[in-house]
Amino acid sequence: MLAEARRAAIAEMVQRERVLRVADLAQALDVSLMTVRRDIEALHKAGVLEKIHGGAKTRSERSMYEPGFELKSTQAEAEKEAIAEMALTMVQEGMALGLSAGTTTWTLAKHLARLSRLTIVTNSVRVASVFYEAPTQNTVLLTGGERTPSDALVGPIATQSLQQLHLDLLFLGVHGFDAAAGFTTPNLLEAEMDRALVAASRRVVVLADHSKWGIMGVSSIASFEEVEEVISDDGLAPEAIALLRERVTSLKLVSAAAKA
Repeated sequence: MLAEARRAAIAEMVQRERVLRVADLAQALDVSLMTVRRDIEALHKAGVLEKIHGGAKTRSERSMYEPGFELKSTQAEAEKEAIAEMALTMVQEGMALGLSAGTTTWTLAKHLARLSRLTIVTNSVRVASVFYEAPTQNTVLLTGGERTPSDALVGPIATQSLQQLHLDLLFLGVHGFDAAAGFTTPNLLEAEMDRALVAASRRVVVLADHSKWGIMGVSSIASFEEVEEVISDDGLAPEAIALLRERVTSLKLVSAAAKA
């Protein structure tokens, strides 16, 4: 493959996956690690992507940019499925669970809907609909509020509905996470809602695939120290793995290979 075609392929793959390791690109293109590193360097200098330790990622997004639910649901599908299956192992009958809005928590909801005797609290119409349409018996509490592009219900009505609730476990989806900002979202009202969910929960588990690393929204949801556990996938950048293992109680990495 000519260098121009190879670099175009790298740019396309990084744009699709948002974060990719040098080793993954080299395997996909059947070229050496050194060749991929040179290509990434060239694409970085051209402003096409950003070079990171051990790989490449899409150029930093605007901190207020928020893609819609339909677009996000097509990204990192295998990773989200593997993350959801790992999260499912943490759930027992009789639990009161919080599920924030998002495509990863929506994927988890489709697994949880096979169980019974759960109480689900969510600010996502799509998540709630999964349980409403399932044949199993669960109690679903859907907050009110105004809908965002990511299909979250937000605002004072939504946050006030959580003030008297006590959740055993919160599965929190995030727009991005970053060494300086922690877990973030581009929507100010959604961040407020997510913080209310965190405050109502005894235990917080963040579900975030590797593409979320290095993405910083305008508003922080939680610091690393406020989260007990993070479930991500083995495509996560080495520096992110090191940071999370130092600052959260538990980090679980799943393999998406079997889901691809």
